[in-house]
Amino acid sequence: MIEIRNVTVTVGERNLLHDVSTTCEQGSLTALVGPNGAGKSTLLAVVAGDRQCDRGTVRLLDKEVSRYSVRELAQIRSVFPQGSMIRFGYTVEEVVTMGRAFRDLPPDGDGDAVLDAMISTEVEHMAFRNAQTLSGGEQARTTFARVVVQATPVVLLDEPTAALDLRHQERVLTRARALARAGATVVAVLHDLNLAAAYADKVVLLDDGRVAADGEPWEVLTQELIERVYRQEVRVLEHPVRGCPVILTT
Repeated sequence: MIEIRNVTVTVGERNLLHDVSTTCEQGSLTALVGPNGAGKSTLLAVVAGDRQCDRGTVRLLDKEVSRYSVRELAQIRSVFPQGSMIRFGYTVEEVVTMGRAFRDLPPDGDGDAVLDAMISTEVEHMAFRNAQTLSGGEQARTTFARVVVQATPVVLLDEPTAALDLRHQERVLTRARALARAGATVVAVLHDLNLAAAYADKVVLLDDGRVAADGEPWEVLTQELIERVYRQEVRVLEHPVRGCPVILTT
């Protein structure tokens, strides 16, 4: 579904991304992780078609992302931007409904889709509030609901849990994984390695613009790799219920 080949992005004399290659399969959730400045958001922007790479290619649905028009991109990929600050005075319901604006979908399904998305993100009780009056976490949940109603085969999330409390981190990533299980290709930039371990089918660990490791959580989130890339001593244990890695600092 997403094929990234030898992507390089250069600003001045610095490579933000250097020869990055990976694939993200249909029906999977891929987590992009790594330290600050590793290139995670830059890579997601290139995949979204919002930023051009200097070398390499990105293909969505077997077509280079640069060959899609803006309207065509709206049919195939939805984007949760970093920060997710809402800067206009629409209601929560109106913001969520914007996810349907450029989609070629039957309009008679819009109402049910918007309500389902607002319920799943627990913003339905704020449907008629001015979105600018919401807290950061409430705005993030509203933005995620907008992404959900767009109903695209590719879903790109840049730090979707950064402003959320514990409960809503779990709910958002549970819904993101459900989108993947329903057939979408989901890619999420995550800073919390434990959330990546719990929800991702695949983890891509970036370090200084390069791929340091690429594979299933147990393959990538090892003590050796984490300590080398993050320069922080850790211990990696097994979650007693989920069976996934748990990373503890020491």
